[in-house]
Amino acid sequence: MQTLVAALAPAPRIAWTRERWETPDGDFIDLDWAGRDANPAGPLLALFHGLEGSSASPYARAITAQALAMGWRCVVPHFRGCSGELNRLPRAYHSGDSEEIGWILKALSAHSAKLCSCGISLGGNALLKYLGEQGAHALSWRAASVSAPLDLAAAGRALDAGLSRELYTRMFLRTLKKKTFEKMVRQEISVDPRRLKQARTFWEFDDAVTAPLHGFEGADDYWARSSSGPWLSGIRVPTLVINARNDPFLPATALDSIGAVPPGVVLEFPRSGGHAGFPGRNRWLARRVLEFLSAPSAP
Repeated sequence: MQTLVAALAPAPRIAWTRERWETPDGDFIDLDWAGRDANPAGPLLALFHGLEGSSASPYARAITAQALAMGWRCVVPHFRGCSGELNRLPRAYHSGDSEEIGWILKALSAHSAKLCSCGISLGGNALLKYLGEQGAHALSWRAASVSAPLDLAAAGRALDAGLSRELYTRMFLRTLKKKTFEKMVRQEISVDPRRLKQARTFWEFDDAVTAPLHGFEGADDYWARSSSGPWLSGIRVPTLVINARNDPFLPATALDSIGAVPPGVVLEFPRSGGHAGFPGRNRWLARRVLEFLSAPSAP
């Protein structure tokens, strides 16, 4: 319920300014900026959205509003195909796309000596994986993730069963399949149309589309190699990891199985909050994220 309440709750309006970047492989991404004129010397927060999210997502607007009020600048880099226009290449984006995160942060580092990052859900998973892979070389002064699916296989099983399948998986697959069919019409990708049409679970969609388009052997290989949980031990920049224990996208048992983490990694697993929810409590999520990112030294 908290997940749905947060998604439908009113969110602050943000005056975004859009900028398009060409990618090294001949594609493009769109970035929405806020606060560049009002806070030209302020710290910069890169906010990576979740699956099928954007700068319009309530969590993005809430966190950005809090950051702007504190004198920060914010940017939401849209994953390929999420800015309202299909990207050019067959590939799109996925939960383990840490290479894309790294390219974006490297480009953004030229805009601020104090670059921080925050990832929500899929964006959080990709960000944590990047941080773990890069260790002390990660291009983020401090970082935070919210509701990241730390174990993609466990998350997939949760979303592909029961009420979650009816409420959430069906909603996500509706837009994912629509984009895929549009790309097929343009003859940009080669996907089995029968398997795509029949896909009713994330496993079926990832096995038919996500995995082959991004170099994985199948859904199981994609989920195993893209999960961020195993990379937490490699993180060397101060990082906050927030996951609610009642998140319908990830069972609490997946949180219980996380091993030891470095001193700079703060795990916060509140009893409630849903998936990127945490409604009420005077916008607790935005305040907690910015509180952590604003700290002057490692926790």
